[in-house]
Amino acid sequence: MANTKNAVKAHRQSERRRTENRYYAKTTRNAIRDIRAKGKDEAAKDLPKVIAMIDKLAKKKVIHKNKAANLKSQLMRPAAPKQTAPVKAAPEKAAAE
Repeated sequence: MANTKNAVKAHRQSERRRTENRYYAKTTRNAIRDIRAKGKDEAAKDLPKVIAMIDKLAKKKVIHKNKAANLKSQLMRPAAPKQTAPVKAAPEKAAAE
């Protein structure tokens, strides 16, 4: 147990933050799960809300910023239009003569 008043208060604060962070992290995980289960159109509608939730977790350092970026990238991948790489024509050799 904590020995000083400062340690007692720090313990109280850390417990409060921990429970709050667990709640928001779990809520975000559930939202991510739900968005992955939805169809493409429904997911696109709810995507900005879930991305905002992920950004807030990263800002509060509940999750790492790279993990947040990876989660957002994975969520946006199905909603993004399919892009094909343009086919470049072979460069013509200029006649030096």
